[in-house]
Amino acid sequence: MTTVTLTEFRSQASGMLSRVEHGETLVVLRHGRPIAEVSPVTAVTGGELSWKKPGLRLVAKGASLSSAILEERDDEGNLPGSDLEARR
Repeated sequence: MTTVTLTEFRSQASGMLSRVEHGETLVVLRHGRPIAEVSPVTAVTGGELSWKKPGLRLVAKGASLSSAILEERDDEGNLPGSDLEARR
């Protein structure tokens, strides 16, 4: 594990990240205190990457929120364009 200052890390980021790619772990210091640990990514186990999995779909019973909002706006006469039609 190698310790580097934030200034060093910022000015030599590309080289520092190359070192991490080759297996080295870096501890970044700001004002002498550790603020980050940059380490190589571990191999993904379990097959598919999480960001490639389909998203979770939530289903709720009853009217959708958008239709409830539109209904409330309609009741109050606040639908976009409703004032235009009232002027005609």
